Amino acid sequence: MSFEIDQNKLSRSGFDFIDEERLHGLLDLRIEPGQLDEVIAKSLSKQPLSVDETAVLLAADRPEMVEKIFDAARRLKRDVYGKRIVLFAPLYVGNECTNDCRYCAFRRSNREAVRRTLDGEEIRQQVLALERKGHKRLVLVFGEHPRYDAEFIADCVRHVYSTAIGHGEIRRINVNAAPLDHDGYLTVKEAGIGTYQIFQETYHHGTFRRVHPADTRKGNYLWRLDGVSRAMEAECDDVGIGALFGLYDWRFEVLGLVGHALHLQKHYNVGPHTISFPRLRPAQGVELDETHLVGDEDFKRLVAVLRLAVPYTGMILTAREPAEVRRAVLGFGVSQIDAGSRIELGGYTEAGDAQVMEREQFSLGDIRSLDEVMRELLVDGYIPSFCTACYRLGRTGEHFMEFAIPGFIRNFCTPNALTTLMEYLVDYASPETRAAGEEAILRAVQNLPEGERKRQLMDRLRRIAEGDERDLYL
Repeated sequence: MSFEIDQNKLSRSGFDFIDEERLHGLLDLRIEPGQLDEVIAKSLSKQPLSVDETAVLLAADRPEMVEKIFDAARRLKRDVYGKRIVLFAPLYVGNECTNDCRYCAFRRSNREAVRRTLDGEEIRQQVLALERKGHKRLVLVFGEHPRYDAEFIADCVRHVYSTAIGHGEIRRINVNAAPLDHDGYLTVKEAGIGTYQIFQETYHHGTFRRVHPADTRKGNYLWRLDGVSRAMEAECDDVGIGALFGLYDWRFEVLGLVGHALHLQKHYNVGPHTISFPRLRPAQGVELDETHLVGDEDFKRLVAVLRLAVPYTGMILTAREPAEVRRAVLGFGVSQIDAGSRIELGGYTEAGDAQVMEREQFSLGDIRSLDEVMRELLVDGYIPSFCTACYRLGRTGEHFMEFAIPGFIRNFCTPNALTTLMEYLVDYASPETRAAGEEAILRAVQNLPEGERKRQLMDRLRRIAEGDERDLYL
């Protein structure tokens, strides 16, 4: 028995826009000399690429072509985002689930999974642990279950925002949860969420049916595909999309993600705020199908291609990846990473150094502390950021793009990244990280042009370093 949806609850753009035959045809593309240079030039002019133009990048598989794509992705990231990397942490709230996804340890048929839903006090304790480490941004993660409805999600968001200790507070909460109807999105929006993330997992229809049984809510391809469109119509300005790489041909999934971004741009005048591209990982009670697993070199390619295809979309690289892979691909276009992550239910207060697989959705590749990751970023020349200023000032959704497209994003985000970095150094950093961070701030300030904005920034940095003032953004 399949899960039926009420067609009246779809968005106004609620149709299946993934033309599978056409996308497969593009994977056989043979490019002519000069085509690659034309596509790269368009991307470097900060224009989104079409699906066909993205296919040109995917077809450019000779080593010299791939290196040209890498170089262009590095340049585009530098031009649009500067050196900043935004940090966050995931907080798993509940792993009850009515779905039966073949790749997921939380699936309903997995009797090895330890089921749990955090209550208000348990959420508070997890948040306090995260705040004591210096985190300011979280993504709350929920299984798909009637218990985790819009009101429950909204209550969890309010619990997190109301939890603070000393200088610690959470300033931005994103949500990764099941697709809702319009009223549901309105409810969670009113609680003050940032981005609502829904990953299609795979855009290939046959694979989607194979790994998501038809008798589950997630087994309905269109309901899930249309999820972020409904969110945007319900005033969720920022949405996130993603695919789980390793379920099907990675090149097809790249085209699906780009097609999804263009669909949102066409119908809502703004694309997704973020794109995620996790790779399939081992999980408790899961037997992995290795047919389409993505190797490290192809993973680097897909990150670079996505960066060039969607110049102004944030790109999230998670701790699924091992530290060395994360370090290698950061320069190709990543703008956000998680750090100090634990994905066990209650993991920030109850788990030791080792991962507890029966309490996790999948295994992590990078379980270093936030401070270790911060220090590596600083040594590598990046500016770690916990900035949330745009969301408080209304620079979200289409309004965000008004600032981003002319290049203002770097002017706003670099100063605000530096103030949040100073907060971390003063309140939480190890001596080694603080020394590296203070050097980075000094260099960054010296490189800023003289003027009122620089004077304002220097004043805010001084006030944070010398006193108790915090959250001083431009």
